[in-house]
Amino acid sequence: MAGSFAAIVGAVGGTLAVLATVILLLWIRMKQYGKFSNKNSETESSDPSAVVEMKRGGSSPFSAPSITGIRQFKMEELEQATRNFNETNLIGCGTFGLVFKGLLSDGTVVAIKKRMGEPRQEFVEEVAYLSTICHRNLVVLLGYCQERGYQMLVSEYLPNGSMCSHLYDTGKSSTTKLEFKQRLSVAIGAAKGLCHLHGLNPRFVHGNFKTGSVLVDENFIAKVADAGMSKILEKIEDGASSVSSSLSAFKDPEMEQLEVLYETSDVYSFGVFLLELISGKEATTYEEAFGSNHSLIQLVEDHLRSNDLVDPRLAGGFTAEGMRDLLLLMLKCMSFPGKGRPRMENVVVEIDRILETEIERTMVMGEGTATVTLGSQLFTS
Repeated sequence: MAGSFAAIVGAVGGTLAVLATVILLLWIRMKQYGKFSNKNSETESSDPSAVVEMKRGGSSPFSAPSITGIRQFKMEELEQATRNFNETNLIGCGTFGLVFKGLLSDGTVVAIKKRMGEPRQEFVEEVAYLSTICHRNLVVLLGYCQERGYQMLVSEYLPNGSMCSHLYDTGKSSTTKLEFKQRLSVAIGAAKGLCHLHGLNPRFVHGNFKTGSVLVDENFIAKVADAGMSKILEKIEDGASSVSSSLSAFKDPEMEQLEVLYETSDVYSFGVFLLELISGKEATTYEEAFGSNHSLIQLVEDHLRSNDLVDPRLAGGFTAEGMRDLLLLMLKCMSFPGKGRPRMENVVVEIDRILETEIERTMVMGEGTATVTLGSQLFTS
């Protein structure tokens, strides 16, 4: 009997020893797991949302919204917003790709830019940074989407579109008459947008500014779009040039020698924008004269004397002094060498001064004259 009891005690003791060993091993294992449980072995990410994204079938962990801090739209909601990207929602084609108008489920009207492209980490990183840049005169970037072989950008929608349609787009609003003071106001808004970009730390150059980049809202407040778009395209296209030849009129000729973007290149492009505001024509009309101070001055002088530089729709709506000052500013912005061009903050101050002075003059002496013969006034002083 005593031997049977001893055998039972021995068996129980052996079992308890084994259980104790198992528990000890489990405890050590759990301690190790607790130490590393916040890092996924595949992604090396301390954010568990990366794992969730992969389990959902996401293309890669870097597209998780919690990582980038910018809204990641799903293809389904953008399809719903645009009625499956119906052609009736197509409102244009820009540097990035086709542009669609969309209505989100929360009632927000947005512009959606769509292009073919595989998911890229560089794309998300650049978009995340651009979404942090906010200013009254910059178009707000709301989010992105990378699905089904497409890359998309979602931004705020401006109902009056780009200035192209109000200046020279004969297929849409060629009859639009923007008064001189309105054009000055638009120029101030665009200049403030570029000025804000140039004041960022680190410095930020738009790189592809043009008239099509200047959008206007329902109150005709100007906002600059596509900031940093050339850099995004350069990265996701493995260094390929993102500026098409059709935009060469706005491209600073000095860029080819410098091989790097400077603020002065944006200032040059802004000068070309001023030329289009003044003439109501595409800059390609005068492109052969771009490239030197002499040719630019000769162009302006010749066209002023023949009275065909200033948009005929402005007839009677400006003073000769106001137009002269704006033309002089345009020439300064496009001057060579580029180091002699004004800073955008000075451009803002000068256009604001021109507008205020124009308002004062027209209140006293009326709007102005239908003809401009400023050649002698501009180039003899």
